[in-house]
Amino acid sequence: MTTTVPFCAPVTSTNLAFPAVHRGSLTTLQVNLGYRCNQSCSHCHVGAGPSRTEMMDQPTLELIPRVLRARGIRCLDITGGAPELHPDFRDLVQAGRHAGAAVIDRCNLTILGEPGQEDLAAFLAREQVTVVASLPCYLEGNVDRQRGDGVFARSLAGLRQLNALGYGQADSGLELYLVFNPQGPVLPPPQAPLEAAYRQVLARDYGLVFTGLYALANMPIRRFEAALRVSGELEAYQALLRREHRPANLEGVMCRHLISVDWQGRLHDCDFNQMLDLGLTRQDLGATATSGKGSRETSAAHLRDLLELDPAGGAVRVADHCWGCTAGSGSSCGGALN
Repeated sequence: MTTTVPFCAPVTSTNLAFPAVHRGSLTTLQVNLGYRCNQSCSHCHVGAGPSRTEMMDQPTLELIPRVLRARGIRCLDITGGAPELHPDFRDLVQAGRHAGAAVIDRCNLTILGEPGQEDLAAFLAREQVTVVASLPCYLEGNVDRQRGDGVFARSLAGLRQLNALGYGQADSGLELYLVFNPQGPVLPPPQAPLEAAYRQVLARDYGLVFTGLYALANMPIRRFEAALRVSGELEAYQALLRREHRPANLEGVMCRHLISVDWQGRLHDCDFNQMLDLGLTRQDLGATATSGKGSRETSAAHLRDLLELDPAGGAVRVADHCWGCTAGSGSSCGGALN
């Protein structure tokens, strides 16, 4: 394919404390159902793959709609791995909607073509689930290099399924967002012109449409961090993130209105903190410590704690990887911040 749009061209390759962040009202519960996935992407901060076995159990799943109601949370954001591989994924979607929440499925697109998932796209459309779909480039070579041979073609097949059901079509009410990740240790380009480039190429060459694009920075943790260490680029990338920090982005970071739940039900400020085991305690949620270290208040916070505790106003746990959310145009679960 020939294109004059440059954004997806293959790339070449201070000890400041991250500013304090405090949580506002909780609007989104982001739930990781487990790390099993049908892909093993090079940039995956979760380290997900076909051999992972971690999976949320039934008692924890049953807490989710109760917490949505107790805290008045309006958005259930379901992720993984490939969350659709959890046997109770569809029941959770329906339970979330019955609890009054809008539901987001963080979908890798290729899952729509897996055996046993032939009716998945139709289910998502019927339940009016917003699909946030990984497509880290509009060029086949770049996608396959990052996500595996044949992933681009399989991803387009998934997009065709979704488009045929109305996803991404004007006035359908079915929202489809694509997710861009850079090919290496660089920041994403500005989101608006990148989205225009995606629209141009996907419509012209494949007849595909979508609602919007999210441009996300790659976090230097887990699988991506390991790759940067091997290539000798880790320190330079970390320095880039610090250098490009924009204080205004702190107002929009996702951790201010979101809590992340891991497959065991433990609570974290975000999905990245989850992967680094930077968990919250009951005291972080507002419980008053009465008996010092080792007390129930200082124990790890669990999903069930949100039935009684309101996390608004609590301090977010920050570390060096947080610079990735505030560098340049900013990066969050909803894309760029400015």
